[in-house]
Amino acid sequence: MGWEDRPRRPKGGSGGFDKMPEFDLSKLKPPTIKPGHFLIIIPVIIILWLLTGLYKVELQEQGVVLVFGKHTANTVPGLHWNLPPPFGKVIKVRTEEIKRIEIGFRTESSRMSRQSLMKESLMLTEGANMIDIHMSVQYQVNDPAQFLFGVADSFRGLRDRGLYETVQNIAEASLREIVGKNNIDDILTVGKSQVQQDIHNQMQKILDLYKTGLTVNLVQLQDVRPPKEVRESFRDVNNSEEDKNRLIREAEGYRNSVIPEARGKAAQIIAEAEAYREQRISLSKGDANRFLAQLFEYRKAPG
Repeated sequence: MGWEDRPRRPKGGSGGFDKMPEFDLSKLKPPTIKPGHFLIIIPVIIILWLLTGLYKVELQEQGVVLVFGKHTANTVPGLHWNLPPPFGKVIKVRTEEIKRIEIGFRTESSRMSRQSLMKESLMLTEGANMIDIHMSVQYQVNDPAQFLFGVADSFRGLRDRGLYETVQNIAEASLREIVGKNNIDDILTVGKSQVQQDIHNQMQKILDLYKTGLTVNLVQLQDVRPPKEVRESFRDVNNSEEDKNRLIREAEGYRNSVIPEARGKAAQIIAEAEAYREQRISLSKGDANRFLAQLFEYRKAPG
């Protein structure tokens, strides 16, 4: 049998779909809605819309409630209801979350160049000495409404933003002001804790003035040292200062050991002199009394 003799399939084959029955769409009619049906449909729609106003506030959050764009209340963790959109809105703020900013360094990867970080960390102390300081600040939200509406930083949307740029600027300004009022030796040694406390107080004062709704929890000077270019010279100065203090302590120790010994010897000499004086006085009184007794007896004797 040749190729031409094989049975051929009919053209335009559709796998059997060409035999499907045809539907007359004109015979399909939508259900008839009577005016009485709206008495059921509209309340159901309203109830469903009102149910969209339910919201949940998690344990570490507070809800800021807006009605017609106006702040009306703050809500605590739990299930609540507010007027649904577009008339109402709830913004959730993480009030228990500890936020953090850093000055002069970054613990996480950052696009900032080394030069930019050095500009943050280098500053002048009292006496125009340069110092290199790395500082971290921990803070959290204490007033959600003020936090959202009090200050607008680089991101102006209504959301749980950290106000990182605002806090960063306030922290750097406070750091430079307080460091500029303190001697470099105090900052590097015994005055470090007081400097941290002063920066903390200054930051909180500015944040309250701006009504940011933030509380500063911790200010910590991570690394305080002279600039790299003068670090060796500063170390030599410190070593000389330590040698001077050591010699002073040794001299004071020698003085403290010699003076009590000298005072003891002086007291001993004074005691011996006083004893000798009392002894001589007693002997003199005895001799005088003996002479007087002899004189009395002599006068009693007959001529």
